[in-house]
Amino acid sequence: MKHRRPQRPHFPQEHARAAWRDMAVAFAPFALIFVVVAVLVVWLINPAPPRTITMSAGPRDSSFFVTAEEYRKILARNGIKLDVLLSDGSVQNLQRLLDPKQHVDLALVQGGVSDGFDTSSLISLGNVFYVPVVVFYRGRGLTQLSQLNGKRIAIGREGSGTRMLSLKLLAANGIDPANGTGTGTTLLPSDGLDAAKQLVAGEVDAAILNGDSATRALMLRLLRVPGISVMDFTEAAAYTRLFPYLDEIDLAPGVLDLARRIPPETVHLISPTVEIVARPNLHPAISDLIIEAAQEIHGRPGLLQRAGQFPSPVTHEYAISDDAKRYYRSGKSLLFRTMPFWVASVVDRLLFLLLPVAVLLVPALRLLPALYQWRVRSRIYRYYGSLIAIERRAFDHSTAEERKALVAELDQIEESLNRLRMPLAHADAFYVLREHVGFVRDRLSEAARDRARQSPVSVTSAQ
Repeated sequence: MKHRRPQRPHFPQEHARAAWRDMAVAFAPFALIFVVVAVLVVWLINPAPPRTITMSAGPRDSSFFVTAEEYRKILARNGIKLDVLLSDGSVQNLQRLLDPKQHVDLALVQGGVSDGFDTSSLISLGNVFYVPVVVFYRGRGLTQLSQLNGKRIAIGREGSGTRMLSLKLLAANGIDPANGTGTGTTLLPSDGLDAAKQLVAGEVDAAILNGDSATRALMLRLLRVPGISVMDFTEAAAYTRLFPYLDEIDLAPGVLDLARRIPPETVHLISPTVEIVARPNLHPAISDLIIEAAQEIHGRPGLLQRAGQFPSPVTHEYAISDDAKRYYRSGKSLLFRTMPFWVASVVDRLLFLLLPVAVLLVPALRLLPALYQWRVRSRIYRYYGSLIAIERRAFDHSTAEERKALVAELDQIEESLNRLRMPLAHADAFYVLREHVGFVRDRLSEAARDRARQSPVSVTSAQ
Protein backbone atom coordinates (compact mmCIF):
# COMPACT_ATOMS: atom_id res chain seq x y z
CA MET A 1 0.00 0.00 0.00
CA LYS A 2 1.41 3.28 -1.08
CA HIS A 3 1.46 6.15 1.34
CA ARG A 4 0.63 9.48 -0.18
CA ARG A 5 3.15 12.15 0.60
CA PRO A 6 1.50 14.83 2.68
CA GLN A 7 1.34 18.20 1.02
CA ARG A 8 3.16 21.04 2.67
CA PRO A 9 0.82 23.72 3.94
CA HIS A 10 0.66 26.87 1.88
CA PHE A 11 0.93 30.17 3.68
CA PRO A 12 -0.07 33.39 1.94
CA GLN A 13 2.68 35.89 1.38
CA GLU A 14 0.66 39.08 1.87
CA HIS A 15 2.61 39.82 5.05
CA ALA A 16 5.89 39.76 3.12
CA ARG A 17 4.56 42.15 0.50
CA ALA A 18 3.28 44.44 3.21
CA ALA A 19 6.63 44.40 4.96
CA TRP A 20 8.51 45.26 1.77
CA ARG A 21 6.07 48.06 0.99
CA ASP A 22 6.41 49.55 4.46
CA MET A 23 10.17 49.28 4.34
CA ALA A 24 10.27 50.92 0.92
CA VAL A 25 8.15 53.84 2.09
CA ALA A 26 10.22 54.27 5.25
CA PHE A 27 13.54 54.11 3.40
CA ALA A 28 12.50 56.25 0.41
CA PRO A 29 13.14 59.70 2.00
CA PHE A 30 16.61 58.66 3.15
CA ALA A 31 17.40 57.14 -0.23
CA LEU A 32 16.34 60.36 -1.96
CA ILE A 33 18.45 62.50 0.38
CA PHE A 34 21.43 60.21 -0.14
CA VAL A 35 21.12 60.41 -3.94
CA VAL A 36 20.92 64.23 -3.83
CA VAL A 37 23.97 64.44 -1.54
CA ALA A 38 25.89 61.98 -3.71
CA VAL A 39 25.15 64.00 -6.87
CA LEU A 40 26.24 67.24 -5.20
CA VAL A 41 29.45 65.67 -3.90
CA VAL A 42 30.36 63.98 -7.18
CA TRP A 43 29.56 66.80 -9.57
CA LEU A 44 30.30 69.89 -7.47
CA ILE A 45 32.85 68.93 -4.81
CA ASN A 46 34.72 66.14 -6.60
CA PRO A 47 33.84 66.32 -10.31
CA ALA A 48 35.17 63.92 -12.91
CA PRO A 49 38.37 64.90 -14.73
CA PRO A 50 37.73 66.70 -18.03
CA ARG A 51 38.44 64.74 -21.17
CA THR A 52 39.80 67.81 -23.01
CA ILE A 53 42.18 70.50 -21.75
CA THR A 54 43.93 73.39 -23.49
CA MET A 55 47.57 74.48 -23.29
CA SER A 56 48.97 77.73 -24.65
CA ALA A 57 52.46 77.02 -26.03
CA GLY A 58 54.52 79.23 -28.35
CA PRO A 59 55.37 79.91 -32.01
CA ARG A 60 55.37 76.93 -34.36
CA ASP A 61 58.67 75.00 -34.30
CA SER A 62 59.67 76.68 -31.03
CA SER A 63 60.78 74.57 -28.07
CA PHE A 64 57.57 75.54 -26.29
CA PHE A 65 55.41 74.20 -29.11
CA VAL A 66 57.51 71.04 -29.55
CA THR A 67 57.31 70.39 -25.80
CA ALA A 68 53.53 70.90 -25.77
CA GLU A 69 53.20 68.36 -28.59
CA GLU A 70 55.05 65.82 -26.46
CA TYR A 71 52.61 66.45 -23.63
CA ARG A 72 49.73 65.95 -26.05
CA LYS A 73 51.00 62.50 -27.09
CA ILE A 74 51.57 61.33 -23.51
CA LEU A 75 48.18 62.54 -22.23
CA ALA A 76 46.47 60.77 -25.13
CA ARG A 77 47.58 57.45 -23.63
CA ASN A 78 45.21 58.10 -20.73
CA GLY A 79 42.32 59.28 -22.87
CA ILE A 80 42.93 63.00 -22.30
CA LYS A 81 42.87 65.26 -25.36
CA LEU A 82 45.28 68.20 -25.15
CA ASP A 83 44.56 71.12 -27.48
CA VAL A 84 47.78 73.04 -28.14
CA LEU A 85 47.43 76.74 -29.04
CA LEU A 86 50.04 78.70 -30.94
CA SER A 87 51.14 81.95 -29.30
CA ASP A 88 53.78 84.67 -29.47
CA GLY A 89 55.44 83.27 -26.34
CA SER A 90 55.38 83.55 -22.57
CA VAL A 91 53.77 86.98 -22.35
CA GLN A 92 50.75 86.01 -24.43
CA ASN A 93 50.52 82.69 -22.59
CA LEU A 94 50.29 84.56 -19.30
CA GLN A 95 47.71 86.96 -20.69
CA ARG A 96 45.55 84.04 -21.83
CA LEU A 97 45.68 82.40 -18.40
CA LEU A 98 44.61 85.62 -16.71
CA ASP A 99 41.79 86.33 -19.17
CA PRO A 100 38.62 84.49 -18.03
CA LYS A 101 37.25 84.70 -21.58
CA GLN A 102 40.12 82.57 -22.86
CA HIS A 103 39.50 78.84 -22.47
CA VAL A 104 43.07 77.99 -21.48
CA ASP A 105 43.81 75.59 -18.62
CA LEU A 106 47.62 75.76 -18.48
CA ALA A 107 50.62 77.20 -20.31
CA LEU A 108 54.38 77.19 -20.54
CA VAL A 109 55.67 80.46 -19.08
CA GLN A 110 59.26 81.66 -18.87
CA GLY A 111 60.38 83.30 -15.65
CA GLY A 112 60.74 87.07 -15.55
CA VAL A 113 57.70 88.03 -17.65
CA SER A 114 55.11 88.51 -14.89
CA ASP A 115 55.86 92.19 -14.17
CA GLY A 116 52.71 94.25 -14.51
CA PHE A 117 50.40 91.25 -14.11
CA ASP A 118 48.48 90.15 -11.03
CA THR A 119 49.42 86.47 -10.99
CA SER A 120 48.23 85.68 -7.45
CA SER A 121 45.36 83.61 -8.83
CA LEU A 122 47.64 81.28 -10.81
CA ILE A 123 49.40 78.14 -9.64
CA SER A 124 52.51 76.32 -10.78
CA LEU A 125 53.00 72.62 -11.36
CA GLY A 126 56.78 73.04 -11.27
CA ASN A 127 59.79 74.15 -13.29
CA VAL A 128 60.52 72.00 -16.32
CA PHE A 129 63.62 73.28 -18.16
CA TYR A 130 66.16 76.06 -18.44
CA VAL A 131 66.13 78.85 -21.03
CA PRO A 132 69.64 80.32 -20.53
CA VAL A 133 70.65 83.87 -21.24
CA VAL A 134 73.69 83.79 -23.55
CA VAL A 135 75.42 87.03 -24.57
CA PHE A 136 77.63 86.96 -27.69
CA TYR A 137 79.72 90.01 -28.50
CA ARG A 138 82.48 91.22 -30.76
CA GLY A 139 85.88 91.26 -29.04
CA ARG A 140 87.13 89.66 -25.84
CA GLY A 141 87.23 90.12 -22.06
CA LEU A 142 83.57 91.12 -21.51
CA THR A 143 82.36 90.00 -18.05
CA GLN A 144 79.73 92.64 -17.20
CA LEU A 145 76.68 93.88 -19.07
CA SER A 146 77.54 97.41 -18.00
CA GLN A 147 80.48 97.20 -20.43
CA LEU A 148 77.94 97.26 -23.28
CA ASN A 149 77.04 100.87 -22.51
CA GLY A 150 77.07 102.89 -25.74
CA LYS A 151 76.98 99.76 -27.92
CA ARG A 152 74.47 98.39 -30.40
CA ILE A 153 72.66 95.47 -28.75
CA ALA A 154 70.12 93.02 -30.22
CA ILE A 155 67.72 92.29 -27.35
CA GLY A 156 64.83 90.39 -28.98
CA ARG A 157 61.67 91.18 -30.85
CA GLU A 158 58.90 93.35 -29.42
CA GLY A 159 56.63 91.51 -26.96
CA SER A 160 58.96 88.55 -26.51
CA GLY A 161 60.13 87.16 -23.18
CA THR A 162 63.74 87.58 -24.36
CA ARG A 163 63.25 91.33 -24.78
CA MET A 164 61.54 91.77 -21.39
CA LEU A 165 64.33 89.90 -19.61
CA SER A 166 67.06 91.71 -21.54
CA LEU A 167 65.65 95.11 -20.61
CA LYS A 168 65.58 94.14 -16.93
CA LEU A 169 69.17 92.89 -16.93
CA LEU A 170 70.46 95.95 -18.80
CA ALA A 171 68.56 98.33 -16.51
CA ALA A 172 70.14 96.65 -13.49
CA ASN A 173 73.51 97.45 -15.10
CA GLY A 174 72.68 101.13 -15.68
CA ILE A 175 71.61 100.81 -19.32
CA ASP A 176 68.04 102.07 -19.75
CA PRO A 177 67.70 104.57 -22.63
CA ALA A 178 64.00 105.02 -21.86
CA ASN A 179 64.89 106.48 -18.44
CA GLY A 180 67.87 108.46 -19.65
CA THR A 181 70.62 106.04 -18.59
CA GLY A 182 72.94 104.37 -21.02
CA THR A 183 72.90 107.31 -23.44
CA GLY A 184 74.27 106.32 -26.82
CA THR A 185 73.20 102.67 -26.44
CA THR A 186 71.09 101.36 -29.31
CA LEU A 187 68.64 98.52 -28.62
CA LEU A 188 67.61 96.55 -31.70
CA PRO A 189 64.46 94.35 -31.91
CA SER A 190 66.04 91.22 -33.38
CA ASP A 191 66.76 87.80 -31.94
CA GLY A 192 67.79 84.29 -32.89
CA LEU A 193 69.31 83.75 -36.29
CA ASP A 194 68.64 87.35 -37.36
CA ALA A 195 70.57 88.70 -34.37
CA ALA A 196 73.41 86.22 -35.05
CA LYS A 197 73.64 87.34 -38.68
CA GLN A 198 73.76 91.01 -37.63
CA LEU A 199 76.51 90.21 -35.12
CA VAL A 200 78.62 88.38 -37.71
CA ALA A 201 78.05 91.18 -40.24
CA GLY A 202 79.11 93.81 -37.70
CA GLU A 203 75.68 95.48 -37.64
CA VAL A 204 75.44 94.99 -33.87
CA ASP A 205 78.11 94.81 -31.18
CA ALA A 206 76.34 92.25 -28.99
CA ALA A 207 73.35 89.93 -29.13
CA ILE A 208 71.43 88.66 -26.11
CA LEU A 209 70.06 85.22 -26.94
CA ASN A 210 67.60 83.39 -24.75
CA GLY A 211 65.71 80.13 -24.98
CA ASP A 212 65.08 78.95 -28.53
CA SER A 213 67.54 81.49 -29.93
CA ALA A 214 70.39 80.00 -27.87
CA THR A 215 70.48 76.60 -29.55
CA ARG A 216 73.54 74.36 -29.46
CA ALA A 217 73.98 74.61 -33.21
CA LEU A 218 73.78 78.42 -33.24
CA MET A 219 76.20 78.78 -30.31
CA LEU A 220 78.72 76.49 -32.04
CA ARG A 221 78.38 78.46 -35.26
CA LEU A 222 79.01 81.79 -33.52
CA LEU A 223 81.96 80.53 -31.45
CA ARG A 224 83.69 79.36 -34.62
CA VAL A 225 83.57 82.89 -36.08
CA PRO A 226 86.82 84.77 -35.40
CA GLY A 227 86.35 87.81 -33.17
CA ILE A 228 83.08 86.58 -31.60
CA SER A 229 83.06 85.57 -27.92
CA VAL A 230 80.54 84.46 -25.32
CA MET A 231 80.21 86.47 -22.12
CA ASP A 232 81.14 84.78 -18.84
CA PHE A 233 78.70 85.95 -16.12
CA THR A 234 81.23 86.15 -13.31
CA GLU A 235 78.57 87.90 -11.22
CA ALA A 236 76.00 85.14 -11.75
CA ALA A 237 75.47 84.69 -8.01
CA ALA A 238 74.50 88.36 -7.67
CA TYR A 239 71.96 88.05 -10.49
CA THR A 240 70.27 85.07 -8.82
CA ARG A 241 69.83 87.11 -5.64
CA LEU A 242 68.56 90.22 -7.36
CA PHE A 243 66.24 88.25 -9.65
CA PRO A 244 64.78 85.26 -7.73
CA TYR A 245 63.52 83.62 -10.92
CA LEU A 246 67.10 83.23 -12.23
CA ASP A 247 69.41 80.26 -11.60
CA GLU A 248 73.14 80.01 -12.02
CA ILE A 249 74.24 77.31 -14.49
CA ASP A 250 77.55 76.37 -16.07
CA LEU A 251 78.46 75.66 -19.66
CA ALA A 252 81.13 73.03 -19.04
CA PRO A 253 84.35 72.91 -21.14
CA GLY A 254 83.84 70.86 -24.30
CA VAL A 255 80.07 70.45 -23.77
CA LEU A 256 79.28 72.01 -27.16
CA ASP A 257 82.03 70.20 -29.07
CA LEU A 258 84.09 67.74 -27.07
CA ALA A 259 86.56 67.01 -29.91
CA ARG A 260 87.47 70.70 -30.34
CA ARG A 261 86.91 71.54 -26.65
CA ILE A 262 84.30 74.21 -27.23
CA PRO A 263 84.05 76.15 -25.03
CA PRO A 264 87.65 75.87 -23.84
CA GLU A 265 86.78 76.95 -20.28
CA THR A 266 83.74 76.92 -18.04
CA VAL A 267 81.28 79.66 -18.95
CA HIS A 268 79.03 80.88 -16.13
CA LEU A 269 75.51 81.65 -17.31
CA ILE A 270 72.24 82.80 -15.78
CA SER A 271 68.94 81.30 -16.72
CA PRO A 272 65.26 81.61 -15.93
CA THR A 273 63.24 78.41 -15.92
CA VAL A 274 60.09 77.59 -17.78
CA GLU A 275 57.19 76.73 -15.50
CA ILE A 276 53.93 74.94 -16.17
CA VAL A 277 51.47 77.55 -14.96
CA ALA A 278 47.79 76.71 -14.58
CA ARG A 279 44.52 78.09 -13.39
CA PRO A 280 43.58 77.12 -9.82
CA ASN A 281 40.61 74.99 -10.92
CA LEU A 282 42.80 72.44 -12.69
CA HIS A 283 41.56 68.97 -11.72
CA PRO A 284 43.91 67.13 -9.32
CA ALA A 285 43.97 64.02 -11.50
CA ILE A 286 44.96 66.13 -14.54
CA SER A 287 47.64 67.82 -12.45
CA ASP A 288 49.11 64.41 -11.62
CA LEU A 289 49.12 63.40 -15.29
CA ILE A 290 50.85 66.63 -16.33
CA ILE A 291 53.63 66.22 -13.75
CA GLU A 292 54.02 62.56 -14.66
CA ALA A 293 54.40 63.56 -18.32
CA ALA A 294 56.90 66.27 -17.29
CA GLN A 295 59.02 63.64 -15.55
CA GLU A 296 59.09 61.58 -18.73
CA ILE A 297 59.87 64.54 -21.00
CA HIS A 298 62.21 66.65 -18.88
CA GLY A 299 63.75 64.13 -16.51
CA ARG A 300 66.49 63.09 -18.91
CA PRO A 301 70.00 64.59 -18.71
CA GLY A 302 70.77 67.43 -21.12
CA LEU A 303 73.24 70.13 -22.09
CA LEU A 304 72.48 72.21 -19.00
CA GLN A 305 70.76 69.80 -16.60
CA ARG A 306 71.31 66.58 -14.70
CA ALA A 307 69.11 63.52 -14.90
CA GLY A 308 66.07 63.90 -12.64
CA GLN A 309 66.65 67.62 -12.06
CA PHE A 310 63.33 68.48 -13.71
CA PRO A 311 60.49 68.83 -13.08
CA SER A 312 61.23 70.70 -9.88
CA PRO A 313 58.83 72.10 -7.25
CA VAL A 314 61.12 75.02 -6.36
CA THR A 315 59.01 78.15 -6.01
CA HIS A 316 59.90 81.12 -8.20
CA GLU A 317 57.19 83.55 -9.30
CA TYR A 318 54.13 81.34 -8.85
CA ALA A 319 53.01 79.32 -5.85
CA ILE A 320 53.27 75.55 -6.28
CA SER A 321 49.79 74.04 -6.13
CA ASP A 322 48.83 71.80 -3.21
CA ASP A 323 48.20 68.92 -5.63
CA ALA A 324 51.69 69.36 -7.10
CA LYS A 325 53.26 69.44 -3.62
CA ARG A 326 51.47 66.22 -2.75
CA TYR A 327 52.65 64.57 -5.98
CA TYR A 328 56.29 65.63 -5.54
CA ARG A 329 56.20 64.41 -1.94
CA SER A 330 54.54 61.02 -2.36
CA GLY A 331 53.83 60.47 -6.07
CA LYS A 332 50.57 59.16 -7.46
CA SER A 333 48.04 57.57 -5.15
CA LEU A 334 47.82 53.80 -4.92
CA LEU A 335 44.66 53.77 -7.03
CA PHE A 336 46.24 55.62 -9.96
CA ARG A 337 49.41 53.52 -9.72
CA THR A 338 47.58 50.20 -9.91
CA MET A 339 44.55 50.94 -12.11
CA PRO A 340 43.90 52.52 -15.50
CA PHE A 341 43.38 56.26 -15.23
CA TRP A 342 39.61 56.39 -15.80
CA VAL A 343 38.91 53.32 -13.62
CA ALA A 344 40.97 54.82 -10.81
CA SER A 345 39.15 58.12 -11.24
CA VAL A 346 35.76 56.46 -10.77
CA VAL A 347 36.93 54.46 -7.75
CA ASP A 348 38.50 57.57 -6.22
CA ARG A 349 35.24 59.47 -6.51
CA LEU A 350 33.31 56.56 -4.97
CA LEU A 351 35.70 56.49 -2.03
CA PHE A 352 35.22 60.22 -1.68
CA LEU A 353 31.53 59.50 -1.05
CA LEU A 354 32.29 57.43 2.04
CA LEU A 355 32.28 60.46 4.31
CA PRO A 356 28.81 61.78 3.37
CA VAL A 357 27.54 58.19 3.34
CA ALA A 358 28.79 57.69 6.88
CA VAL A 359 27.25 60.99 7.98
CA LEU A 360 23.88 59.89 6.62
CA LEU A 361 24.11 56.22 7.49
CA VAL A 362 24.77 56.47 11.23
CA PRO A 363 21.62 58.48 12.10
CA ALA A 364 19.65 56.56 9.49
CA LEU A 365 20.46 53.23 11.13
CA ARG A 366 19.06 54.58 14.37
CA LEU A 367 16.03 56.34 12.95
CA LEU A 368 14.87 53.95 10.24
CA PRO A 369 13.73 51.08 12.54
CA ALA A 370 11.71 53.54 14.62
CA LEU A 371 10.25 55.12 11.50
CA TYR A 372 9.36 51.72 10.05
CA GLN A 373 7.73 50.62 13.30
CA TRP A 374 5.78 53.87 13.56
CA ARG A 375 4.45 53.44 10.01
CA VAL A 376 3.20 49.92 10.69
CA ARG A 377 1.77 50.77 14.10
CA SER A 378 0.08 53.92 12.77
CA ARG A 379 -2.34 51.78 10.75
CA ILE A 380 -3.35 49.97 13.92
CA TYR A 381 -3.64 53.17 15.96
CA ARG A 382 -6.15 54.61 13.49
CA TYR A 383 -8.48 51.68 14.26
CA TYR A 384 -8.14 52.28 17.99
CA GLY A 385 -9.34 55.83 17.53
CA SER A 386 -12.53 54.56 15.87
CA LEU A 387 -13.04 51.89 18.54
CA ILE A 388 -12.82 54.41 21.36
CA ALA A 389 -15.35 56.67 19.62
CA ILE A 390 -17.79 53.77 19.15
CA GLU A 391 -17.47 52.68 22.77
CA ARG A 392 -18.12 56.17 24.11
CA ARG A 393 -21.16 56.69 21.91
CA ALA A 394 -22.57 53.29 22.97
CA PHE A 395 -22.89 54.39 26.59
CA ASP A 396 -24.03 57.91 25.78
CA HIS A 397 -27.80 57.23 26.05
CA SER A 398 -27.88 55.88 22.49
CA THR A 399 -31.13 54.65 20.97
CA ALA A 400 -31.65 51.28 19.36
CA GLU A 401 -31.18 52.80 15.91
CA GLU A 402 -27.91 54.47 16.99
CA ARG A 403 -26.61 51.20 18.48
CA LYS A 404 -27.50 49.44 15.26
CA ALA A 405 -25.49 52.03 13.33
CA LEU A 406 -22.57 51.55 15.74
CA VAL A 407 -22.64 47.79 15.19
CA ALA A 408 -22.64 48.36 11.42
CA GLU A 409 -19.65 50.67 11.85
CA LEU A 410 -17.92 48.01 13.93
CA ASP A 411 -18.64 45.45 11.20
CA GLN A 412 -16.96 47.74 8.69
CA ILE A 413 -13.89 47.97 10.93
CA GLU A 414 -13.72 44.20 11.24
CA GLU A 415 -14.15 43.75 7.51
CA SER A 416 -11.35 46.25 6.92
CA LEU A 417 -9.15 44.31 9.36
CA ASN A 418 -9.77 41.15 7.37
CA ARG A 419 -8.22 42.85 4.35
CA LEU A 420 -5.37 44.48 6.28
CA ARG A 421 -1.86 43.23 5.43
CA MET A 422 0.43 43.23 8.40
CA PRO A 423 4.11 42.19 8.63
CA LEU A 424 4.68 39.11 10.77
CA ALA A 425 6.87 41.07 13.17
CA HIS A 426 3.77 43.06 14.20
CA ALA A 427 1.22 40.22 14.13
CA ASP A 428 0.88 40.37 17.94
CA ALA A 429 -0.39 43.95 17.78
CA PHE A 430 -2.75 42.97 14.98
CA TYR A 431 -4.35 40.14 16.98
CA VAL A 432 -4.60 42.29 20.09
CA LEU A 433 -6.53 44.77 17.96
CA ARG A 434 -8.92 42.05 16.84
CA GLU A 435 -9.48 41.08 20.48
CA HIS A 436 -10.28 44.68 21.28
CA VAL A 437 -12.78 44.78 18.40
CA GLY A 438 -14.49 41.79 20.01
CA PHE A 439 -14.32 43.54 23.38
CA VAL A 440 -16.10 46.61 22.00
CA ARG A 441 -18.71 44.39 20.32
CA ASP A 442 -19.36 42.76 23.70
CA ARG A 443 -19.66 46.19 25.28
CA LEU A 444 -22.25 47.15 22.68
CA SER A 445 -24.25 44.00 23.47
CA GLU A 446 -23.98 44.68 27.21
CA ALA A 447 -25.16 48.25 26.70
CA ALA A 448 -28.15 46.96 24.69
CA ARG A 449 -29.11 44.52 27.48
CA ASP A 450 -28.86 47.25 30.10
CA ARG A 451 -31.17 49.43 28.06
CA ALA A 452 -33.62 46.55 27.72
CA ARG A 453 -33.71 45.93 31.48
CA GLN A 454 -34.23 49.58 32.23
CA SER A 455 -37.12 49.99 29.79
CA PRO A 456 -39.87 48.00 31.83
CA VAL A 457 -38.95 49.86 35.01
CA SER A 458 -39.34 53.13 33.27
CA VAL A 459 -42.80 52.13 31.92
CA THR A 460 -44.05 50.95 35.37
CA SER A 461 -42.93 54.15 36.99
CA ALA A 462 -44.80 56.12 34.40
CA GLN A 463 -48.04 54.29 35.15
